[in-house]
Amino acid sequence: MHAPAPSRRQILRWLGIGAALPAVAACGSGDAEAKTYPVRFTAAEWRKRLTPAQFHILREEGTEQPFSSPLNKEHRKGTFCCAADGNALYASSTKFDSGTGWPSFWKPLPGGVGTSTDFKLGYPRTEVHCTRCGGHLGHVFDDGPKPTGKRYCMNGAAMTFRPG
Repeated sequence: MHAPAPSRRQILRWLGIGAALPAVAACGSGDAEAKTYPVRFTAAEWRKRLTPAQFHILREEGTEQPFSSPLNKEHRKGTFCCAADGNALYASSTKFDSGTGWPSFWKPLPGGVGTSTDFKLGYPRTEVHCTRCGGHLGHVFDDGPKPTGKRYCMNGAAMTFRPG
């Protein structure tokens, strides 16, 4: 005995559900959005404190154009900090030229960054955010140099550089 063949309506329903899954996944909130951070302001207050580019990246999880940040060519000794709250994120000794056009690091400073999973492109990526304000900094990938094998690919506009 054979099961009845699915109707055209059932097939279309299944196709519609399958097509909607990536969009539903993209709506999921990451840990950075759900968590409360020590440094908090309203969107209006953040807009006053940040440049439009900083606000777009840090608060709206945007991405700057590659090779657009002066920090990509910053090679002095010092610390890269969150542009929103000054939190120390990366030591200059962990910066390397990844060839991607974004400042890249192989290791963050202890307690400087947190991670969450984002599905904005329809597949999981590890998003990096500031542990003090929750601001979006960039993403981390598993194609970096030794000793960690990590590439923390950061938006330069989300950071400032403190020499020393």
